Amino acid sequence: MNKNWKKNIVLFLASQTISLFGSSLVQYAIMWFITLETKSGVMMTISIICGFVPNFFLAPFAGVWADRYNRKLLIILSDSLIAIATLILAILFFMGYGSVWLLFGMSAVRSIGSAIQIPAVGAFIPQIVPEDKLTKVNAANGSIQSLIMLISPMLSSALLTITDIEAIFFIDVITAAIAVFTLLLFLNVPTHGKALEKKKMNYFTDLKEGFVYIRNHEYVRKFFLFGAIFFFLIAPASFLTPLQVTRNFGEDVRKLAAIEMIFSIGMMAGGMIMAYWGGFKNKIHTMTLSSLIIGICTVALGLVPSFVLYLAIMCLFGVSVPFFNTPATVLLQQKVEENFLGRIFGVFGMISSSMMPIGMLVFGPAADIIRIEWLLVGTGILLFIQSFFLIGDKALVEAGKGS
Repeated sequence: MNKNWKKNIVLFLASQTISLFGSSLVQYAIMWFITLETKSGVMMTISIICGFVPNFFLAPFAGVWADRYNRKLLIILSDSLIAIATLILAILFFMGYGSVWLLFGMSAVRSIGSAIQIPAVGAFIPQIVPEDKLTKVNAANGSIQSLIMLISPMLSSALLTITDIEAIFFIDVITAAIAVFTLLLFLNVPTHGKALEKKKMNYFTDLKEGFVYIRNHEYVRKFFLFGAIFFFLIAPASFLTPLQVTRNFGEDVRKLAAIEMIFSIGMMAGGMIMAYWGGFKNKIHTMTLSSLIIGICTVALGLVPSFVLYLAIMCLFGVSVPFFNTPATVLLQQKVEENFLGRIFGVFGMISSSMMPIGMLVFGPAADIIRIEWLLVGTGILLFIQSFFLIGDKALVEAGKGS
């Protein structure tokens, strides 16, 4: 492991933070624009599907790329793709060609960039960070991302009240450019071993090897099955809460910003707790605690009549998320062989990118027929029950003990 790993991870996280800031501004602007313009669960569903379907089809191949090619360059390419697409969108809006359907297209392009970036980042971090520091680094990264998510909705809503949406698009282009040049000019990390091999690429052979690896490792297989059900059930809480707030508490972009901000405050606090505490000795126990809290909070979001109580529950929801994300990421980073990390994170990205839109295919249109509150209560109960399957699985509990 490079003795300059601290400098390298600081530079890397700094570049990702800058990129995330601009991306978050655009993400919230697009979400609120569609929510306030259409007030439709179907339109929200279309937006979400556009944002996830490209990821689903590309993620497995992107995982192969992350194992075969220079991961830093893949991250740079994904940031550059998103920046160029955002610049084109900004120009079109500035020229008066703006529409909701263009935003759907932009969501698809951002999904392609995300499909390339997620497995590359997941495999790149353990390449430069010592194994015993992975929990703290991932937790710290989660807190930084939460801080950005706290600032960006507030700034995005403020910008939307004083300027047009294309101004936010231009900000994203600038932050992406800064992130790319930071990685290019200042971060020097040796390319991982497999990327140096002069071996002819065979995508389907590599993909098959990745799926065989999953099949032969029970804890990975069961973890992915749990994740698929979890991502399906969490779709209403993740995507329908802005629509719920708009319907029940008024059409005010400040309230939409408030739920995102309070959720981010919770996530930032949860990330700081994880960075200091590190979670239970067994990672599965920490993930189970998170899943139980998420289930309870999802039910509560469907029951509370007060917006203040709604915000308090959303904050607790946010606190619990790093208790799941951090140990889940570290579990894969520690237990999966380096040469398979990209493909495993690619498949995991494929699962998350498919199950959430599948969930929205069910819950989005249902939200125009059934009260969102009932959808939240039902999925929350199922999430709570599912938690006991996680802690009751011997293979997962054994893997959770760590190396």
